[in-house]
Amino acid sequence: FKLMGDGMLAEFGSVVDAVECAVSLQRGLAERNAAVPEDQRIRVRVGINLGEVIVEGEDRYGEGVNVAARLQQLADPGGICVSAKVAREVERKLAFGFEPLGEQKVKNIAEPVQAFRVILEGQAPRQPARSSPPRWVWAGAAVLALILVLAGTTWRFWPSATVSDMPRIAVLPFDDMSAGADQGYLSDAVAEGIITELSRSKTYAVIARNSSFKYRGQPVDARQIGDELGVDYLLEGSQQKIGDRLQVTAQLLNADDGSHLWANTYNREIGDLFVVQEEIIRTLADRVGRRIQRPLPKSDAAQVSALHYHLMAIAEMRSSAFTAAGNQLVRQLSLKAIEADPNAQFGYIGLAWSYRHDVTFGWHEQEHNRDEALKRGAEYADKAILLAPDDAEAHHIRARIHTEAGEIEQALAQFDQAIALNPSNSSILHGSTEPLLYVGRIDEAIDRIEQAKGIDPFHSDLLHWQMGWALWEKNDCRAALAAMRKMSRIPTGAHRMLAGIHACLGNEREAREALAVFLKDSPGQSISKERRKWEKIWTAPGSLERWIKDMRFAGLPEE
Repeated sequence: FKLMGDGMLAEFGSVVDAVECAVSLQRGLAERNAAVPEDQRIRVRVGINLGEVIVEGEDRYGEGVNVAARLQQLADPGGICVSAKVAREVERKLAFGFEPLGEQKVKNIAEPVQAFRVILEGQAPRQPARSSPPRWVWAGAAVLALILVLAGTTWRFWPSATVSDMPRIAVLPFDDMSAGADQGYLSDAVAEGIITELSRSKTYAVIARNSSFKYRGQPVDARQIGDELGVDYLLEGSQQKIGDRLQVTAQLLNADDGSHLWANTYNREIGDLFVVQEEIIRTLADRVGRRIQRPLPKSDAAQVSALHYHLMAIAEMRSSAFTAAGNQLVRQLSLKAIEADPNAQFGYIGLAWSYRHDVTFGWHEQEHNRDEALKRGAEYADKAILLAPDDAEAHHIRARIHTEAGEIEQALAQFDQAIALNPSNSSILHGSTEPLLYVGRIDEAIDRIEQAKGIDPFHSDLLHWQMGWALWEKNDCRAALAAMRKMSRIPTGAHRMLAGIHACLGNEREAREALAVFLKDSPGQSISKERRKWEKIWTAPGSLERWIKDMRFAGLPEE
């Protein structure tokens, strides 16, 4: 088995077992659903296919998996849809009926797929006119999704929506129409603010920024994006800053057919940026019958200026080539943000991150010790929370610092608060796995990593890095190496983990090469420093000693 966010991969010995398992599952869920209130019911759709599967470590690829995924989309909630190959294999071996659905043209599959519906007890054949199943699903805490890959047979199901589910939306990056020095001034501020606040308002399930921003600079094909992200709606727009004025346009698209559902243009003072964001969010909430009742934010040009510097700092932190020099730039930009508005949380969040980076990557020794770096980071994070208690990022960085200090229970509580404030932030979910791994709660950490992938289809490479660590913890170092190699570019800081994984596999040359890359940007590291750094934090039984052993093998000096 392999968990994949709200999904799972597994292997079976026969297609008969696959169908029987799917039918048993649907029967069991039907019995359960009959005994619980409507808003607690779990309904899933199942797709089963028989075909070739490519196996690479824990991953499964190939058309066999792809067809199963498309068959799932054809199934009804609580139903099972199978390919013709599956129906032929099992029709004389099992007591289930099959209703032909005809040839189905499905995305990314060259030839039409012959689909059949499994007729379960109490189900009648479909009427000829059939509405399409929902194109989106939202998985609550009690809902799971599953993909099963058999020995040549694949089947997949996802949970269907319950009455409490929210429609899914992707907020695309807003086009920047500004000219000259104003170009890029607030390039992502509007869209990122809408993602954060819309997610917090819990009116829509919002796709993470990392995935929706992949479409920057591309023509908007609503159907394609909707299919790739699994959303119902797209929000797109543009912004133009001219002096102290800001013009923002926004339009809501139906992802099924690309039709325009709503559009508006806002001409305001630059300080009204947060007001414009809130007005857009309220309009979107109204469209799904929900009303947001909270005071409108006040116009504040100084706060917008602070946000500008903060966004520049974030862009530097997101760089795949982030180094100690880049961290110094983050600190400088954050100080400018505080100078622009000392009462805004943004600069304090940036400073807290910079000191946390010092600790994580060993950069603190250039100007202060580890404890001092943690103390400063905690003070800045606490200041940010005091100024903006509803800012998920402020709680996020505080949780990270708690983690580095070995305050695991406080870290987990702070992460829970951050996730509650912004459930669509895959970075927060990713970060919450760190304290879990330090204390050996490996399976929980892997679940969180997969949850992050679920809300972030084009997730960042950091999730592969974290998965590499988790699999190293499980002593499955071959799979850990495969996870690390999925990164588009392994950043300098990740080469220490890569060295440990190669050492675990006995690859001495590769381990030494990887460690050399890490030490080039973080010189002066040693076995004794590794032990002092981790001995109070990394309490998972046996993990720290394994790590020390692997670092020795990779060539890290004793002192």
